[in-house]
Amino acid sequence: MLIVTKQEEKKIREKLEKRQDIEAIRIKKYLAMPDLSRTKDNPINELIEKITVLPIFNKFDQINIPEIVPAKESFDLFDFPANHPARSKSDTYYLDKENILRTHTTVMWYYYFNLPEIKKRLKNNEEIGVISYGKVYRKDEIDRNHMNVFHQIDGLYLCQNKDKVIKQNDLQDVLIEIAQAVFGKNIKYKFNPDTFPYTYNSLEMEVDKGGKWIEILGAGIVQPTVLEKLGVDSKKYNGWAFGFGLERLAIINMELPDIRLLWSDDTRVKKQLKLDHKFVEVSKYPPIVRDISFIVKNSFIPNDYFDLVRETVPEIVEQVELIDKYENEKKFGKDKISYAYRITYRSLDHTLTSEEIDTMHKKIEAITTETFKAVIR
Repeated sequence: MLIVTKQEEKKIREKLEKRQDIEAIRIKKYLAMPDLSRTKDNPINELIEKITVLPIFNKFDQINIPEIVPAKESFDLFDFPANHPARSKSDTYYLDKENILRTHTTVMWYYYFNLPEIKKRLKNNEEIGVISYGKVYRKDEIDRNHMNVFHQIDGLYLCQNKDKVIKQNDLQDVLIEIAQAVFGKNIKYKFNPDTFPYTYNSLEMEVDKGGKWIEILGAGIVQPTVLEKLGVDSKKYNGWAFGFGLERLAIINMELPDIRLLWSDDTRVKKQLKLDHKFVEVSKYPPIVRDISFIVKNSFIPNDYFDLVRETVPEIVEQVELIDKYENEKKFGKDKISYAYRITYRSLDHTLTSEEIDTMHKKIEAITTETFKAVIR
């Protein structure tokens, strides 16, 4: 395992520890969450082990990179357009103007190609392969299949143009091996064209689970422009790359009804979290739904609200859905917007009562008013 020196990240974390603003408290909490890809007896770690032992990755390096990374290197180096939503504070956690919580493990390319031993290998015209995995962070909606903290794995392979020119068939071979490792040799699959900023001739892979086609993996041939930005001569080298979320594979493999189960400490749940084992719900507890509507300034960022709700009543919120949004200057005032959200509460381990939820919902209303200077309608 190659370990990148994390001195810059250490300095940023030290500054972060001194901050007590809401965003800093939120980010510190997310950074403190365990990395399930390195947590034994967790299916996310089990996926990593199944994938990394494949023969195709026998000679690949593994690199562990910082979780706090430069925004410029995360987006500019990988040809993300200037207006790409990932660059905005509504989608990404910024620690300051220059640094973010990593939104993808693809940023490992930047760290990998800056290692002296890799520069030497490229100079010696050697082929290279590398894998990186771990937590990534994106502001996101709340539902059974999505969390703002999740796990990715990325792989990259480069060879000399004179030895081999990578084609789409090479991408397909890699994805097939991964899919069969996760879902079994008999899994049915198909490929569709896809688009990523840093690859071309890109593909997505779908598998048939119970008669339903579900997207699981993506890959592409590395853009020459990206190689050049990373100090690799694209006239000499070409290659493939893949990157995908691990929770999605685990949910599909075990037919998990809720992504939160992967983080559960309930022994009844944990003993069932094994790949190739269909999850049987410990108990089916009914949901309770409450709506909240409020008026805020038009600078309000909806994804920040998902975070606030998640943090206010952890483990209880199953889904937060935006059901209405509109402006009416005459009614609400200048530069004001009305938002309405539907919150679905459901516990994984007990039946919630109306009184319990009413208390939680009032707490959310109070914090909404305090944090966003909102007026509850």
